[in-house]
Amino acid sequence: MRKLIYGMNVTLDGYIAAPGDDIGWGGPPSDELFGWWLDQVRASSLSLYGRKLWETMSSHWPTGDQQPDATPAEIEFARAWRDIPKVVFSSTIDKVDWNTRLVTGDAVAEITRLKAEDGGQIDIGGATLAGAAMRAGLIDEYLLASYPVLVGGGTPFFTALDSWVDLNLVETRTFPGGVVLTRYETRR
Repeated sequence: MRKLIYGMNVTLDGYIAAPGDDIGWGGPPSDELFGWWLDQVRASSLSLYGRKLWETMSSHWPTGDQQPDATPAEIEFARAWRDIPKVVFSSTIDKVDWNTRLVTGDAVAEITRLKAEDGGQIDIGGATLAGAAMRAGLIDEYLLASYPVLVGGGTPFFTALDSWVDLNLVETRTFPGGVVLTRYETRR
């Protein structure tokens, strides 16, 4: 069974976006953190997106390597992002591009099916989509890159759950700017 990993940048108080879907609280990541996220993309065989995160990512990364001020790491990230197969879960959009397919039906059933296939790790992003997978017990690993900022509300990284989920801490790492990575595996 393939491993499903949910990872995002997050505020210290647990939000991936401040009120109004504002994601400017973190500023640009350090080169070291950006490189770490690039390694995560390279290690994945499939990325799953909810609509909002898809719209954010697809508004920049398809041509991110063609921007005049793009760094070598950004060029590599854009190319890796375009190359990785992606699935977008949404009932409100009708077209996706860049090595991507759209699923409008039952997300949990499709994620369960994808996990059962042969292949490498699957990344999942977007609070609503990941929340559904979390409630269904499908997430195997959580990656939080916690920024030293409090925003007081917005879109939480974690969803409300019906029961506890026990985790094992498997990695901690600090990055420039006070960002702390924590990686947890679901205890099964």
